[in-house]
Amino acid sequence: MRLKLDENLGNRAQSILQAAGHDVSTVAHQQLGGASDDELIETCRRESRALVSFDLDFANPLRFQPSRYHGVAVLRLSPKPSEADLLDLIRTLALALAGDSMGGKHWIVESGRVRVYQEPESD
Repeated sequence: MRLKLDENLGNRAQSILQAAGHDVSTVAHQQLGGASDDELIETCRRESRALVSFDLDFANPLRFQPSRYHGVAVLRLSPKPSEADLLDLIRTLALALAGDSMGGKHWIVESGRVRVYQEPESD
């Protein structure tokens, strides 16, 4: 899967996802730090990439309609997280991607589980 990591995700997260076989780009690498949410998600759409972020704004399906994008994964850390907690979330994401595609969906990634939101199909 083609992924873009938001600016607060570092090299270790990128390495884990690349080792799992994903094409990973980063906001930092593309010098998009400080870009608006709309600019960032549109860049992902143009590049056919799913976004991976901590930003809860991206979990709002009314603002970022899942069917318009290649997927959004919002990582949910516990209060007072450690680096190990972050890496656990990245591994949880990598494992989930092995069995499913994020395309057109919002994923909320928590330790050991992924909650999926997909728009209902219209009749």
